[in-house]
Amino acid sequence: MQNPRLAIRYAKSLLDLAIEQNSLDTTLRDIKTLDEICNISHEFVVMLRSPVIKADKKLVIVSAVLEGRIQILSKAFIDLLIRKGREGYLPEIAKAFITQYNALKNIRTVKLTTAVVVDDAVKQSILKNLVRDMPLNSIDMETSINPDLIGGFVLEMDDKLIDASVRRDLNDVKKNFLKNMYVSELR
Repeated sequence: MQNPRLAIRYAKSLLDLAIEQNSLDTTLRDIKTLDEICNISHEFVVMLRSPVIKADKKLVIVSAVLEGRIQILSKAFIDLLIRKGREGYLPEIAKAFITQYNALKNIRTVKLTTAVVVDDAVKQSILKNLVRDMPLNSIDMETSINPDLIGGFVLEMDDKLIDASVRRDLNDVKKNFLKNMYVSELR
């Protein structure tokens, strides 16, 4: 149930309202909490998108899940979406809000994928070498683990991809063997 235009519009409305009420940072924290819940619990997202569950039940469930974790503005916004039948778009709206907040604050998102868990010193070293002319506080780093990389890392930033993984190196060696450049010289 993806509708990026709808998600962008609702996220923009919430962003404008949060700016107007001087609660942008608390609203971001609330929306990140909602996004985290949606990422962790597939059942929560299924419940939001279910046409069988009535809006009043969804309102009770969402209120119970988010009780004490979000502020009044965010709660009122989520309640409005549920009453208007737009609750199925909440995961997309949360992601759109975070994207718009980052654009507003000029924060770039960097995704680091490694084969094993790395410590903060390694992360900072990679970031330091990557962006020499940008302040580090304008970078939001997401990390993930992919054991298929075998070693090294993959770094994604904007439209750039830096693949310094052992898997890529092995694939390059495999391609060179498949080309078999030296057989034609022997004949």
